[in-house]
Amino acid sequence: MAYGISGWRQAQYNIRQIKNTYWKVYRAKRITSKDAEQRIKEAHSYYVKRVEFYLNRVKESLCELSRQLLSLEDMVRMEEIERFICHAERQIDQIKRRVLMGEKIPHNEKVFSLFEPHTEWICKGKLGTPVELGVRVCIMEDRDQFILYHRTMSKETDEKITLLMTQETKKRYPNFESVSYDRGFYSGQNRESLAQELTSFALPKRGKLSANDKIIQSSDAYLEARYKHAAVESAINALDVHGLDRCSDHGIKGLKRYVALAIVARNIQRLGAIIHRRDQRLFLLREHRKKEKAA
Repeated sequence: MAYGISGWRQAQYNIRQIKNTYWKVYRAKRITSKDAEQRIKEAHSYYVKRVEFYLNRVKESLCELSRQLLSLEDMVRMEEIERFICHAERQIDQIKRRVLMGEKIPHNEKVFSLFEPHTEWICKGKLGTPVELGVRVCIMEDRDQFILYHRTMSKETDEKITLLMTQETKKRYPNFESVSYDRGFYSGQNRESLAQELTSFALPKRGKLSANDKIIQSSDAYLEARYKHAAVESAINALDVHGLDRCSDHGIKGLKRYVALAIVARNIQRLGAIIHRRDQRLFLLREHRKKEKAA
């Protein structure tokens, strides 16, 4: 070995052994016999013991390596290995608690991506894609389809940022006086707060409407704001089509930078579309005048 550490000559064989044990766990889950639960626990128990054995060997090897004079590149690799050791220990702990002890793991303890830990489990509640993995992004768009403000929602839900989105947009654009939100942004407190910030707004209530809610949601100001809401769907679709459905950058900072650049690109695209239509109208007008003079 390059570092004088023995015990890893059969590294590829060890990896195959762990994979084989994993597939035994997978197959055990598909068993429908009476003793299926017991066999699932036995498969998981054996899998955890085997992984723990190799994990302890990795820790011993890292301890030996730390006594040597290492290059900066080697130290970076060691830090990366230690990070994955933490992930492995967490997963082992959760397997023991969930499968062997029957405990329900709290949602905030779950990790959905080892390489991008900020990835969240997003329940969309739609037929086609009820659940997605990613990070929410909220945008505020004006009537000309320019995105005025956006927020990358790390560990946040819609109703928590309703007032914040309004205040931040109004801070940048003082003439901002009307807005339309989805049902997910609704709460009684949000409706009261928006009434103090804006002259008109649409904030549909979730669930059954009271008599007062029906009066509010049938008013002219509400319907006018709600009528313009559909336009934001085109902006969301445009952002998805032009690369924002999958982030090519890494880390939460990289994600936020990638989103911000996508917003700028969308606004430039929208500006280009307006200029193109204006030039087309001017060209058609000039052609019409030429035909009139020729006649």
